[in-house]
Amino acid sequence: MDTGTAEARLLEAAEELFDERGVQAVGMDAIRSASGVSLKRLYQLYPSKDHLVWAVLNRRDVAVREAIAAYGAARATTPYERVLAVFDYLGEWFADPGFRGCAFINTFGEMGGISPDVADIARGHKQAMRGYFAEQTLALGAPGELADQLALLANGAMVVAGIDGSPEPAARAKEAAHVLLNAALKG
Repeated sequence: MDTGTAEARLLEAAEELFDERGVQAVGMDAIRSASGVSLKRLYQLYPSKDHLVWAVLNRRDVAVREAIAAYGAARATTPYERVLAVFDYLGEWFADPGFRGCAFINTFGEMGGISPDVADIARGHKQAMRGYFAEQTLALGAPGELADQLALLANGAMVVAGIDGSPEPAARAKEAAHVLLNAALKG
């Protein structure tokens, strides 16, 4: 079996199962069954579940960063519009029937206190989102703390949408982001 194919199947199966059930509720045997990859091959690629969790989060981190940047670039021409486009992206994501919250927030909640690697990748992902907002707000000449405020809005919307099962928090967060942007640009 091709390593890339086996690895991709493992990561896809693990990501889907972790999203549905949570990380700690999913055993390696369930991932093996869902992926069709032998247990021996699974452990050759990922010697422990922690290694697999890190790989899933790392893959998701790259995908989300790229998706947000591409979404903003395709739908917005100004930094102001790119900030607001993040919330449109979130609204589409929250509306997906499979949405169960942010994988980084959920996994940090489950394992952040016991796994420094999980904590590090979750923090890194959230810092990257803040960094994206910082790039846009810097281009606008807005105060630096605006990026922190926008990141809080986005992360709060993720939590509420995951709990409520509704895309509505993205729209409310976008309204608040609009108010913050306008206030920052007036001052």
